[in-house]
Amino acid sequence: MKELINSLKGDKVIWAFVALLALFSFMPVFSASSNLAYMRHGSGNAFTYLLKHAAQVLVGFFILYKVHKVPYHYFKTISKILLPVVWILLMYTLLKGTIIDGANASRWIQIPFIGITFQTSALASIVLYVFVARYLSKKRETPITFQNSFWELWTPVFITLIFILPANFSTAALIFSMVLMLVFIGKYPLKYIGIIIGAGIIGLLFFVSVAKAFPDAFPNRVDTWIARADNFITDKPDEDNYQIEKAKIAIASGGIYGLGPGKSIQKNFLPQSSSDFIYAIIVEEYGLVGGLCVLGLYILLLFRFVVAAHKSNTLFGKLVVVGLGFPIIFQAITNMAVAVELLPVTGQTLPLISSGGSSIWMTCIALGIILSVTKKEEEIEEEQAEKQKRDDALQKLIDKQLQEDDAVESPLTPKAGNEDYTIEDKSSNPMTAIKGIRAKI
Repeated sequence: MKELINSLKGDKVIWAFVALLALFSFMPVFSASSNLAYMRHGSGNAFTYLLKHAAQVLVGFFILYKVHKVPYHYFKTISKILLPVVWILLMYTLLKGTIIDGANASRWIQIPFIGITFQTSALASIVLYVFVARYLSKKRETPITFQNSFWELWTPVFITLIFILPANFSTAALIFSMVLMLVFIGKYPLKYIGIIIGAGIIGLLFFVSVAKAFPDAFPNRVDTWIARADNFITDKPDEDNYQIEKAKIAIASGGIYGLGPGKSIQKNFLPQSSSDFIYAIIVEEYGLVGGLCVLGLYILLLFRFVVAAHKSNTLFGKLVVVGLGFPIIFQAITNMAVAVELLPVTGQTLPLISSGGSSIWMTCIALGIILSVTKKEEEIEEEQAEKQKRDDALQKLIDKQLQEDDAVESPLTPKAGNEDYTIEDKSSNPMTAIKGIRAKI
């Protein structure tokens, strides 16, 4: 076990927070999965779902471990190569996506022969963030112009968003927001950011208008978006409102200290109790204290991301940490805000806690790249410390030799009629030579 821990490189605090969140996830997932066990098997035995979640977490940490071993600058080229591949996957998902548990959103594709479903937009977001960081960190002889950046930066961004938007507005909005934050931190001109925001709003309104005018022309969920926004504002009876009401009942039932592990009642009524609304189950079972502890872990993780970005000695490293770390925290806050009805239903999971293989794995890939950045900085610090240690040892050796030479008769005698010194000792001892030069000076 000690050897395994020693093999983990990078920011140990990030490793600790990630491990804590993953370990804690077993309790609410096991508890919240009981309603799924009743609906699908009729026995109420959620142990199968616990084993499935454990396998997904183990695979996620294996991915995390392998990714963090890869030098982070390799991801510059990888992002450029993978972006067209991601577009193909997104297009395929939009046209042939799998409907899971009756959800009317084509967000997943099924991997042949394995039976595992995969949400391609999660992979697309990681590739896109690294691609944007790569563009912003490039060395240029001339300042960025809007024309060049539009083709090199914003065209790939908008192509990616166009493929995600019809089936998943919340993910597209999250990605667009995080890209804007990333280019702002990367010192992209503010006037150009304003133009892009305006173009994004106009593009969204155009898409909604076309989707409403030709509802059968292409797959979309525009009616669902509008209904959710309308229900959020007016509180009309709806399936989403039903989930929100049950989530609020769960949170109110939890009180300060909660009902206790596994004692949630609303998990039997919330359709997505182990994924989208798992935070409500956490507060019901562990109370306000448990809910604040989970929120605190994410806030502390955000703080470590800021520290890691600050320590990185390359612009690409700083932007990668920000571009991959901040969306994890923002997604977590969005999930919690939905549970307490601060935001309309979005379908965003709670990173590292909600059940779902592709969500856990993509989060682990992002964290692996971040830890790869911190690993490089750690290696640089170790090299500098080792160099300083060698320099100190050499200096001590020189000082010791000089002290020993001072204790014996000086091998130097003055020339007749000259105040300069000459070295009479023809010995090849370098320390004696150093002493002679020093005396002459």
